[in-house]
Amino acid sequence: MLQRFAFILVLALGLSITGLATASVVLTDASSGMPLNAYIELLEDTQGDLSIDELSSPELQSRFQPANGRASVGQSQNPWWIKLTLQRDLRAPARWALEVGSVTQLDLQLYLPDGQGGWQLRQSGERVPFTENRDHPYRRMVFDLPPLGDQPTTFYLRAFDPAGNSFPLRIWQIEDLTQLATRENLALGAIYGVVFALLLYNLFILISLRDRAYFWYVLTTAFALLFIMSMTGHGAQYLWPNHAVPAWLDRITLPSLWGLFASRFTQTLLQTRIYVRWAHHLLNMACVIYLIAIALTLFDQRYLAAWAIALLSLTSIPAALGSAVIRWRQGFFPAQLYLYGYGLVLGSVAILLLRTTGVLQPAEWNAYVFPLAVAAESILFSFALAYRIQILKQERAVALQQADREKTARLAQLQASADELQAAVTARTAELAATNEQLRERERELQHAAFHDPLTELPNRRYLVERCESALAHAERHKESVALLLIDLDHFKPINDRFGHAAGDLMLQVIAKRLREHVRAGDAVARLGGDEFAALICGSDAESQAREIAERLLAELSEPVHYGAERLRVTISIGVALYPRHAKNFTELYKAADMALYRVKELGRSGSRVHGDDGELSEQACLELDVLKVPSGLV
Repeated sequence: MLQRFAFILVLALGLSITGLATASVVLTDASSGMPLNAYIELLEDTQGDLSIDELSSPELQSRFQPANGRASVGQSQNPWWIKLTLQRDLRAPARWALEVGSVTQLDLQLYLPDGQGGWQLRQSGERVPFTENRDHPYRRMVFDLPPLGDQPTTFYLRAFDPAGNSFPLRIWQIEDLTQLATRENLALGAIYGVVFALLLYNLFILISLRDRAYFWYVLTTAFALLFIMSMTGHGAQYLWPNHAVPAWLDRITLPSLWGLFASRFTQTLLQTRIYVRWAHHLLNMACVIYLIAIALTLFDQRYLAAWAIALLSLTSIPAALGSAVIRWRQGFFPAQLYLYGYGLVLGSVAILLLRTTGVLQPAEWNAYVFPLAVAAESILFSFALAYRIQILKQERAVALQQADREKTARLAQLQASADELQAAVTARTAELAATNEQLRERERELQHAAFHDPLTELPNRRYLVERCESALAHAERHKESVALLLIDLDHFKPINDRFGHAAGDLMLQVIAKRLREHVRAGDAVARLGGDEFAALICGSDAESQAREIAERLLAELSEPVHYGAERLRVTISIGVALYPRHAKNFTELYKAADMALYRVKELGRSGSRVHGDDGELSEQACLELDVLKVPSGLV
């Protein structure tokens, strides 16, 4: 009997130290979806340095306080430990999943017993990618718990978020959670669809009208959509699942950008610069504070940034409401629609602030207030914009009517001089048109003169150089060849000396004409100066075509030219060089063709020759050969 009493005493003492008796939750078949915050205990880590191993001490266990249903402690710079003890009825399933309903928690650590007296850490929150911080693809954080027995099992969570520390907890069977997720996705998807459709619709109007109010509306709606997706958890799930939530899209930056663009939209829609100047200045101040909040977030000052946004209720809210009321009383109907939309969002934001500061605890009824309010606001703001455009159209129509009346009055006075003015304009227009045509013709003449020989009308050396460089580049890309023919008239000087320059000019013109006739249309012919001509042959068969054309030119160009009663006759010498066999650029190709031409003249003229037919090397090959001949000791 004494032993039994001692056992009961020790058991009672142990339960009073650990707190299991007061915090244990017995799960049954009907427990799926049950909130757990009424059964948890909280401990504020004022130093921020407590570890999971230290929590087992009786001193720290005694500091845990019942949460009494609280799911948020508001904006706190300290981490909070949550203690949860679970067990199951023998008829209940052993496998359960724990949901932490704070989708914007900065840092969450879940400690699960590993069965060997230690702990298994699960890291979650915005600092961890979505795909790594939960066991199921749900918009909120969900973790599989170890199998539960009929004996109590204690779990610990460490939550830290200076911008608003909340931790609504629920216990689930995965099948029930999957059904809930399906219903939620349908409802939230409808909200996203409405906001996105309005965004696209007004984006198209912005592109058409290029109106500043539509510009700020599009930005406001875009960031409102991102904001509500972030608040519901779908942002991390679908937009950046493989990365931690970026600082420029977290729960501080997104609402700041949304508020910044909403303030600019308010200023533009309600024309506060003109009609409500005090509100305009307050909204400017709000924009500055939003930018400061963003900067604080980027410098990891999340707590200060959250308070900066909360304090904006002293500036932006009175300014927006006041300017809307004043403009409404001035007869500006879009201000009334704006007031309705802003009032809805203002109410939802007030609820968010109450949740953030811990005054209002997270619950199902207030989880969807903000997305619904943003959707309604987007609709009402879109109507306000459309009505504003209608007002602008009416004002424009009135202005056009007034302008038409003034124009009619002026026309009566200007009619007498209109005909004279029209005649002067017509004459001047014709004069300018003629001058422009002369300038264009002169430009064409200069362009033609820059690239053509005035005597033969053939392209000149400058044209040949540019055409050859282009042909070489094309040949290099397409692995083709190019042939350059240098054509020199033999015994041309005696014709000039005996019959005069008129005979020489005629000879050159006839030679040029024959060259054009016997060279393919796609190839180029040019006069290089004096009695020297050139032909550029392109294509995969450039060598064979060059040889064929050279033979044909030898026969055709040697035909006599009639000059009065005289029959003038010359022979021609042709030197041919090939790309890429003999050279890789125009300068070297020209030198190779010139060497071949010089060789023809040495051999008696009146013939054609391809460079290298007698085994001579190109200048580049000669240089390479000379390098090889240099003794190795001199290199």
